[in-house]
Amino acid sequence: MAPPSAEAFVTGLFGVIDGRRWEELGRVFTDDCTYQRPGYAPFVGLRRVERFYREERLIASGRHEVHQVVAEGSSIVCRGRFRGLSRTGVPLDEGFCDLYSLAGDRIRTRHTYFFRAAI
Repeated sequence: MAPPSAEAFVTGLFGVIDGRRWEELGRVFTDDCTYQRPGYAPFVGLRRVERFYREERLIASGRHEVHQVVAEGSSIVCRGRFRGLSRTGVPLDEGFCDLYSLAGDRIRTRHTYFFRAAI
């Protein structure tokens, strides 16, 4: 299967996440994927990524806005903004950048960064 365009891929990924369609995560992540994001040890394997989204993620609802997508070969970079609510009802508004390394048409590695002062 040919990989989708970078924009279509990112739109599809966030459609699954924002729609809370956790049963479809296997469509966008490989079984042996690794997902890294600030504040957590790396999530290794599809089952671990699914557990994060189903049970641990601090977000109750929201939507990713994609501002830019750049791709080269099997790598995609996405920059955007997330707006939503935490599980405790706190409004969330955060800039982010994601880096994806694909294996075919699914994510093998994902790194998420947030736009805030850190160092």
